[in-house]
Amino acid sequence: MVDKPKIDLGSEEIVNPSPTISKGTDCSSPPHVVYLTETFYISSKKNTVFEVRLTDKGLSLKKQTNGSTKEQTIPLKDIIGCRCLRSKRKGKGSSACACTSISGTAQLKVVEENSGQEDESDVSAYLYIYAYILKRNRRGGFRERTTITLRFRSFDKYEDNNKEAQKWRAAIKYLVAGETSIKPTYHPKETRKMLVVLNPKSGSGKAREMFQQRVAPVLAEAEISYDLHITKKPDWAREFVRNRDIYLWRGIVVVGGDGIFYEVLNGLFEREDWQTAIDELAIGIIPCGSGNGLAKTIAHLYDEPFETKPILASALTMVKGKHSMLDIVRVETRSQIMFSFLSVGWGLISDIDIESERLRAIGGQRFTLWSVHRLISLRTYQGKVSYVPALVSNINRSNSLPHEGGGGVGLLKHSISYNTTLDCHDCRSGGGGGANDSHSNCDACDTNFSDVLSLETGSNLDTFRPRIDSWYSATSRKSTYFSTVDSIYESDRASNEGAPTGVNMVQMYGPPSRLPALTASVSDSWKTIDGEFVMVHAAYQTHLSTDCYFAPLSKLNDGIIWLLIIRAGVSRSQLLSFMLGLSSGSHIPTQANEYIQMVPVTAFRIEPSGSTPGHMTVDGENVEYGPIQAEIFPSLAKVMVSK
Repeated sequence: MVDKPKIDLGSEEIVNPSPTISKGTDCSSPPHVVYLTETFYISSKKNTVFEVRLTDKGLSLKKQTNGSTKEQTIPLKDIIGCRCLRSKRKGKGSSACACTSISGTAQLKVVEENSGQEDESDVSAYLYIYAYILKRNRRGGFRERTTITLRFRSFDKYEDNNKEAQKWRAAIKYLVAGETSIKPTYHPKETRKMLVVLNPKSGSGKAREMFQQRVAPVLAEAEISYDLHITKKPDWAREFVRNRDIYLWRGIVVVGGDGIFYEVLNGLFEREDWQTAIDELAIGIIPCGSGNGLAKTIAHLYDEPFETKPILASALTMVKGKHSMLDIVRVETRSQIMFSFLSVGWGLISDIDIESERLRAIGGQRFTLWSVHRLISLRTYQGKVSYVPALVSNINRSNSLPHEGGGGVGLLKHSISYNTTLDCHDCRSGGGGGANDSHSNCDACDTNFSDVLSLETGSNLDTFRPRIDSWYSATSRKSTYFSTVDSIYESDRASNEGAPTGVNMVQMYGPPSRLPALTASVSDSWKTIDGEFVMVHAAYQTHLSTDCYFAPLSKLNDGIIWLLIIRAGVSRSQLLSFMLGLSSGSHIPTQANEYIQMVPVTAFRIEPSGSTPGHMTVDGENVEYGPIQAEIFPSLAKVMVSK
């Protein structure tokens, strides 16, 4: 009997196909388009037949055994990639007979074509399909990794079998990418690599290991090449995206906490071409920090399982190639302009965030421990809070904010901050040797990015070459996965060679403010509260951290800032109830409360007074303590999402 092509379903069974390709419409409900179909059977089990169909819905596996039928469809949205491979040449003493039965994938080792280790006696072509199937349970659900292996050997030559396998691979690739125009050979629209910036100090300091063990394998399965850069000092990522030709990459993925996302975002706004940069490049995040508010928000809004395997959830988001518009908030202090994606805070939560840094080694639990400490030793702050109420039922991007302030500022294409100090209107708008001269002659920001080390996947999928400057030794089990072919690993020298000295000449661009100057009074259209506060916290994502469901009604691009105000006089029992409710989103009182309120706004200003020391935070980063104001710019940037 002549062996025919084989398929391995979930590493359980090996089945043999008899190729029949058809196109048409399935009569089942709802109807769907069938692009490829073949019939398979299991050599070790008689009377068992598989009909495998590739449709616009997914990969359908219909099993028929002794009159009974079972069918499973793996949705296209759960498939991340597929690869064509060859069997590996067997070692000495192993059987090399072409007719040898394969009883399971544990005995099957494959390599890349033209690797020099392929088994020439086996003319089969193997198609590996990688999927992460969504499984629901009481806790929400999880993603189960599934590998489907199709073995093609209907023909006497490997080239012919590989042609069949490549046809299936191309069809799957096109459909997963959302393209319905199927060609025999797959040619991706996007050939650029992904830029990955990793902060090894994030969270408990295990970002490197997490990336290598949990993210790199997913990228390899999706055949996404990338350049990996490891940061070595604060603001390294900010300098990198500000100075480099970032259009060499298809997108930017940060590995770490919300802090590294903040660095990259603000680095983009420090570019003269900031409008092009934020329009062309989406930013993704792999959560390895303590808070991980943005990653949790994305998973929550797109109903993606997160708690059990947050890094996997975000890695799958990264390979999908989808993005959503993201609201950005422009923040002003007395000496700085910055752009925020998460929150601005004053008081209790900001104090907990900053003061708990000393407990960073224990991860996210530091917030809980410090919350208890701060409830016992509660502080209040004197000041004034002003805001522009939002019309939640009818947010309009063009008129969400009153256009106040100097008329000339409103005509600028972007705003600029020099020497990290806000210039007056006259300095911005003209005068010899002004802003443009300062920028054109500024070489201080050039940074020496060096130590480029090449990474290549080994020819064997089972044994990868160790990376130069690898995190583990070549013999370590943890060194199984490395980056895909043609990926690059770059490390910045620990020294500050090439870094600017003296005055920081960085310019901040971005959209111009529509608010009155920070030193001027707000108009009558603003509402103002003057008094003593426990905290004021503004958020524009649902979650401030993995277990802090702060603004349940927030969306990525709804044009709304959710301003939480807690006034002095609130009891500790009310505060405790508030803190306990943050994990479930039940922290806001359902009835009118004179001390705790959540207000939808489009702009706000906080003006501390009095002598009580405290903290101001922007996206969890400590900023200058003093007057601060912010305004939202709807749908200004792009963030990677799963759908």
